[in-house]
Amino acid sequence: MRPSLLQYLKLFLLLALGGVTTMHLPKQDLRSSLEALPLDGHFSFHDVSAAARDFGNLSSFLPVAMLHPGSVADIATTVRHVFLMGEHSTLTVAARGHGHSLYGQSQAAGGIVISMESLQSNRMRVHPGASPYVDASGGELWINVLHETLKYGLAPRSWTDYLHLTVGGTLSNAGVSGQTFRHGPQISNVNELEIVTGRGDVITCSPEENSDLFHAALGGLGQFGIITRARIPLEPAPKMVRWIRVLYLDFTSFTTDQEMLISAEKTFDYIEGFVIINRTGILNNWRSSFNPQDPVRASQFESDEKVLFCLEMTKNFNPDEADIMEQEVNTLLSQLRYMSSSLFHTDVTYIEFLDRVHSSEMKLRDKAMWEVPHPWLNIIIPRSMIHKFAREVFGKILKDNNNGPILLYPVNKSRWDNRTSVVIPDEEVFYLVGFLSSALGPHNIKHTLNLNNKIIEFSDKASIGVKQYLPNYNTEQEWQSHFGARWDTFQQRKKAYDPLAILAPGQRIFQKSSSSLPLPS
Repeated sequence: MRPSLLQYLKLFLLLALGGVTTMHLPKQDLRSSLEALPLDGHFSFHDVSAAARDFGNLSSFLPVAMLHPGSVADIATTVRHVFLMGEHSTLTVAARGHGHSLYGQSQAAGGIVISMESLQSNRMRVHPGASPYVDASGGELWINVLHETLKYGLAPRSWTDYLHLTVGGTLSNAGVSGQTFRHGPQISNVNELEIVTGRGDVITCSPEENSDLFHAALGGLGQFGIITRARIPLEPAPKMVRWIRVLYLDFTSFTTDQEMLISAEKTFDYIEGFVIINRTGILNNWRSSFNPQDPVRASQFESDEKVLFCLEMTKNFNPDEADIMEQEVNTLLSQLRYMSSSLFHTDVTYIEFLDRVHSSEMKLRDKAMWEVPHPWLNIIIPRSMIHKFAREVFGKILKDNNNGPILLYPVNKSRWDNRTSVVIPDEEVFYLVGFLSSALGPHNIKHTLNLNNKIIEFSDKASIGVKQYLPNYNTEQEWQSHFGARWDTFQQRKKAYDPLAILAPGQRIFQKSSSSLPLPS
């Protein structure tokens, strides 16, 4: 509901006569000023506990208000209001998608959290044709984008493993999965963005128009603006997927085969690897979803190895092309050095494969094991250092991975746009490594965080050249080290698009104060 003339007058008096630009507003006055804003949506002031939670379940910071926007204009109006409060106001703004941050990055202590999911579906439009694309709200879930585009026989090229995340959320980080080696991350598959900057300006940008902001926002951790719309290119969607898993005993064979596959012209459509430490009954667990190529040999499989390596691959196909798919898969598998008794496969629909993690989520929710702490560590490692890293971490620092999967797979740097804000190693091939732990109980949380620290400490001491993905740092020095030579550019972009450091305070990169980011002249 839009405010009355009296409310407009109250807002004017608070801003113009109350010295808002040089002092903190009392809580009641702040509420009054927010309630007076002309909005299509509304603010919540009491029931804001959801905005103080995220998937990590390790941080909880209550905001003073939660905005449920009815339009992009609501977001711009709110951000501009905070901007006009001036450099001495401590009020900040965080955009919250599906709340899948790990360490409070989508929270705003004492600030305003914007519920981006309020902007769903009513703004999604699929444009078929010679160069098809979809315009999706920044608050839209990728699973909804998939459902809508499949109505036209189309789908985006690049995905994340979990589709119940928002478009703006993954594009503010990178968006990676097993298709990244071929198509690049999701941030390399965007035609256009609509962004609300830290000044409250609504700007449309692309590689051709306002290109600096476009590239800054992609992988920019929410520091330069709130992504309210993204134009995503589409391709014809397959109907079916051949889903394959195999095991390796030897890390060198495992990584060599992965690197061969991601460099081949004719290869699989999705390639990811997993590290399995001190786990028993792996193949028996697979039987619930996969079929063994050789049931007899699979039933006789035994391994005394403490560490195994799983390679997971898919080949997309349509039912009338099944024979061709079989030939292509067999040709590719014949070049690999996996244990032949460990070959398992199944055929599923395209959407079943892409939404596979959600099926696991439902099972974990039934056991009350989903909304638990997730002290994850996601890192990027240069190819030249992956063996040194693996020798120390798998089996020495980590004795098992019973608390969650360990991902490890290579990607090609040439598929990443180096103009974006994301930081990656300076080698053509590098590895994405994810320690995706679930922690039950305070002791388990402390133990897992301690292991994460040991991994980082070893990597620093051994000069592995690790870069964190979904980075979690606490000091400016750590952030400077993370960005390296790109830190100056990152700072300059911050001053240009969010000079008062209003946006995404949960990232802990910039403090909102007059001394940290002087206004540009």
